[in-house]
Amino acid sequence: MRAEVQLTEVGRGEGPRVLLLPGLGARGSGFRALAGVLSSVARPVLVEYPEGEHAALGAGALARQVLRAAGPMDAVVASSFGGMVAAHLAAAGVVRGVAFLGSFTRTAHLGPRGLLIGMMGPIALWGRPGVVAAGLAAWRPVPFARVPEVVPTTALERRSTWHRALAIHGEAPPPELRRLDVSCVCIQGDRDMLVPPSTLTKLGESLPPGTPRHLLRGAGHVPYFTHPEACAELLGPWLAGLSFARSVSAA
Repeated sequence: MRAEVQLTEVGRGEGPRVLLLPGLGARGSGFRALAGVLSSVARPVLVEYPEGEHAALGAGALARQVLRAAGPMDAVVASSFGGMVAAHLAAAGVVRGVAFLGSFTRTAHLGPRGLLIGMMGPIALWGRPGVVAAGLAAWRPVPFARVPEVVPTTALERRSTWHRALAIHGEAPPPELRRLDVSCVCIQGDRDMLVPPSTLTKLGESLPPGTPRHLLRGAGHVPYFTHPEACAELLGPWLAGLSFARSVSAA
């Protein structure tokens, strides 16, 4: 059982240090393919959240745990609920850029579905998601061995998801990022059944003006998992901009 946030560095590339934040019940290891592609232009770091009853933390408390483990970082690539964690980090001024992949910073961005996000806990615990749920999330069949990277499969993971889901509405949402000096980019799968494509508009309106928004054809809720090369192609110019900004500030 993980008592603290666990970090795994991938590759030995140069460029911005990028934390890869999973969603509510997913594993950070699901980002491994994307991390491998990005390792030539960045320094990707896989993030695994804590487990157990102490994981009954909202996104803000979880962001503080991530910060203690990782320290200030250049960028965050966040999936689903990870977008809320990333927004807290950005509002705290400890990250210069955030990429949102099928994610949101407030449950209100999900429309009526946002009111039901607490149900993800009971679904994880009692529904016991497996290969079918993983396939629906990915919008394509997921090999049995990789199902745990997409949905919570162990008893501990399901209980952790239960606690964390119930904690979401128990804390204040992160501040809006619209007026903050943070570079953002949004990538949304057009087949996302959990965070619908309409979320992209509401999310974009809460981010700094001019934030690029990309709709990825054929992708579901975990485009980093199913479409790592396409995601990397969209993230490349954004990461290059962060590298340039850092080199200018250093000069």
